[in-house]
Amino acid sequence: MTTKMTLLRPGMLATVQDYPGRTGYWQVGVPPSGPMDDLSFRLGNIAVGNPEGAAGIEAVMTGPAMQFDRDTTVCVTGAPVPVTVDGVAKAQWRPITVPAGSVLDVGSVSGPGLRVYVAIRGAVSVDEFLGSRSTFTLGKFGGHEGRALIEGDVLEIGGAPQAAPQALPSEHQPAIGTHWELAVTEGPHGAPEFFTRADMDTLYATNYEVHFNSDRTGVRLIGPKPDWARPDGGEAGLHPSNIHDNAYSVGALDFTGDTPILLGPDGPSLGGFVCPVTVVTADRWKLGQLAPGNTVRFVPVRGENAASPRSFGTARRSGIGGVYSTGGDGDDGVIARRDGEVPVTYRRSGDDNILVEYGDMSLDLALRARAHALHQQLETERPAGLLDLTPGIRSLQVRVDPDVLSIPKLMDVLAEAETQLPAVDDLVVPSRTVRLPLSWDDPSTREAIQRYMHGVRSDAPWCPWNIEFIRRMNGLESVDDVFDTVFGAEYLVLGLGDVYLGAPVATPLDPRHRLVTTKYNPARTWTPENAVGIGGAYLCIYGMEGPGGYQFVGRTTQVWNHRHPQQTGMFEEGTPWLLRFFDRISWYPVEPEELMDLRADISAGRSGGIDITDGTFTLAEHRQFLADNHESIGAFRDKQSLAFSAERQRWADAGEFAAG
Repeated sequence: MTTKMTLLRPGMLATVQDYPGRTGYWQVGVPPSGPMDDLSFRLGNIAVGNPEGAAGIEAVMTGPAMQFDRDTTVCVTGAPVPVTVDGVAKAQWRPITVPAGSVLDVGSVSGPGLRVYVAIRGAVSVDEFLGSRSTFTLGKFGGHEGRALIEGDVLEIGGAPQAAPQALPSEHQPAIGTHWELAVTEGPHGAPEFFTRADMDTLYATNYEVHFNSDRTGVRLIGPKPDWARPDGGEAGLHPSNIHDNAYSVGALDFTGDTPILLGPDGPSLGGFVCPVTVVTADRWKLGQLAPGNTVRFVPVRGENAASPRSFGTARRSGIGGVYSTGGDGDDGVIARRDGEVPVTYRRSGDDNILVEYGDMSLDLALRARAHALHQQLETERPAGLLDLTPGIRSLQVRVDPDVLSIPKLMDVLAEAETQLPAVDDLVVPSRTVRLPLSWDDPSTREAIQRYMHGVRSDAPWCPWNIEFIRRMNGLESVDDVFDTVFGAEYLVLGLGDVYLGAPVATPLDPRHRLVTTKYNPARTWTPENAVGIGGAYLCIYGMEGPGGYQFVGRTTQVWNHRHPQQTGMFEEGTPWLLRFFDRISWYPVEPEELMDLRADISAGRSGGIDITDGTFTLAEHRQFLADNHESIGAFRDKQSLAFSAERQRWADAGEFAAG
């Protein structure tokens, strides 16, 4: 018989999570989720005799009150909280028995820390979604009905424990305080290419403050603004933090403009901002306990000496000294470079990722083709320990389990794979034409701009109308020219998950259609689902509501099947994302009311105005097109460059970087 658990009080932002969460879908914008403090979570499961990854409950600041219909063993871990059973005080970090009908009450955090965990012998039993029971509330899936728990929820407890309950040794319990040291490795994008040496010295010497606007997507920090080693991001955007989109690592310190954010387990998989350092796997549990007002100090360590993510005891519970070799690797995060017809740079991204970058910092589809060839090669070989392969514009991030496939061994695998890649001119890949409706300058995007002006920043040069800003940056005569350019373009999908859930990052095949702009700085706090925007030379469709930085042009239909695993419309069976790498997107205009009808059609399981035609993309043919139109492409770029430079000068005259 199964046990039933009733939530009498859900606690704050209480969700069902398991460990390691939802792996293998980083390339399509599905984050792992899972417990933000995995150390406390896993120790709780060990205490009640469960497998380390069994599903339990995470809550923020205030824990839940619950009742079981059968005698049940639980363990409460994480930040210090009062724990009672029928009003009688009980200890954290120890298995306790809750008699049938009794009330387990986990109170509010009474000291340092932020998150509390309840492990339940036998584990919380909810349906899996894409291989995990973890809740991703932004995507509205996983856990219990894809949401935070509410009063009256009834959950089943099932599964087979693997051991007897046991008390946890005190030396295994994490040390939770208000000032934190985070072990970080250099890279992927540090000095001297992106940050100055002085910027990096400042980063390591600063006690950053945790901002109140932090959550599972990322921990926002307050600290000094970098001086930057570059004046701008070139084709990737006007701000020097902008780069061509690549995959992120959980634990990366992401500079969105001048604002540093530690990316969490619900954070984005792909983006166009630099990350100078990355928290090592064994220290990422600390992100879950960083509370507003806490201070954080980054300590550079040697990547190969990082503690195992599976370790407990002193190596996981608190400090840096005596555990890590401090001082960093001294290589600016660049593990190696390889010369050849297509130069390769191997960048460190924590102790569990290598970011493989091809060529120079430019938008060149031949570089994306090279990354695709490596992706296919590694997918075919699939060495033990390989977890995720996530392509970017000119890169491929390779994530591994460092206990199974170490970074030095991974470098050997990558070197061997490079020798087996075909010539990029031989690349012919499936490439569907996907025709989508677009509501130009949609009311929902206008609302998002107004919210930004009222709640974030009213003096930004892209306000109050993003389309006018795009016109100005590209030297076009009127906003009608922006309309004609967007609807005349065919956008090649280079990456998925740019802003979660199958959201494409795409660029026009014809360079004369590549409108270049910058991203919001700071980013928006709200973007409507399926808004369409341009950032740098790229277009994105937002897969869900959330933050964002691309300049709006309109809104389209769903690119993620929220009915999954039910099949709907043009979505393939078993695949909740609509688009594939190398798809070609084209638009047709619709009125806002018509778009709402089409969106309702998709929600009801119909096609929603989407038309898909099979085809192929051949790099050799594309290169011939570029050669045939070389002169007009050059003239367009020259005019665009003049407008871009003029806008940058206006920013400099207005002190924009200082104010941003």
